[in-house]
Amino acid sequence: MSVSEMARDVADVAEIMHGTSSTELTGTTSLSSSVPDVRRVLLVWDAPNLDMGLGAILGGRPTAAYRPRFDALGRWLLARTAELSVGSPTRVEPEATVFTNIAPGTADVVRPWVEALRNVGYAVFAKPKIDEDSDVDSDMLGHIELRRRGAGLAGIMVASADGQAFRAPLEEIAHSGVPVQVLGFREHASWAVTSDILEFIDLEDIPGVFREPLPRVSLDSLPDEGAWLQPFRPLSALLTSRPAQGVA
Repeated sequence: MSVSEMARDVADVAEIMHGTSSTELTGTTSLSSSVPDVRRVLLVWDAPNLDMGLGAILGGRPTAAYRPRFDALGRWLLARTAELSVGSPTRVEPEATVFTNIAPGTADVVRPWVEALRNVGYAVFAKPKIDEDSDVDSDMLGHIELRRRGAGLAGIMVASADGQAFRAPLEEIAHSGVPVQVLGFREHASWAVTSDILEFIDLEDIPGVFREPLPRVSLDSLPDEGAWLQPFRPLSALLTSRPAQGVA
């Protein structure tokens, strides 16, 4: 997410704060607390990955109508938690987390967005974006493993298209009997869409997450006149990225 996108998102999250109190969305206790008799329904939001996917769908930066609404996502998580808590011998609580990178010099602009999310009930893990290796994949996986300990997970939802990071760990969790859902955009998460053990939910199918339908184009739903498929990142990124296998 660019600095300007995050700045615009502050207004959306501020709306959430007026419409829904932080305690309403907070089945979340402090990440540092440990209550052994509480099982979590954990939501992990991979902000860098989803921002890239949304930008690819839109062909540019999202306007207000096309930015995800975290209040709708929070209500959906609360409903899912209520569903999974039925018949549970232990207390079940939701925990909503957002993982993001902070580029140098952007802290002042990003801070209101982060603080607004926290006031709504989301825990935010922010990490400096120092280089290409400064991603948050290991941090997300570490938090998932932390929550599996003790009373464990009652359910988990990972919002990301990063199959390389998440497919194997999530399949392992699913095989253990924990309900696992992958949230994202079907165009970019075929590993989850076609999985026999993971449930995939398109973010656009969660009521209220987007104000307007996304202008989606994919290879299996092309209009008769054809359509442009925008690049995932600028060509200039080749000058700074690590060497990788070329496109044949």
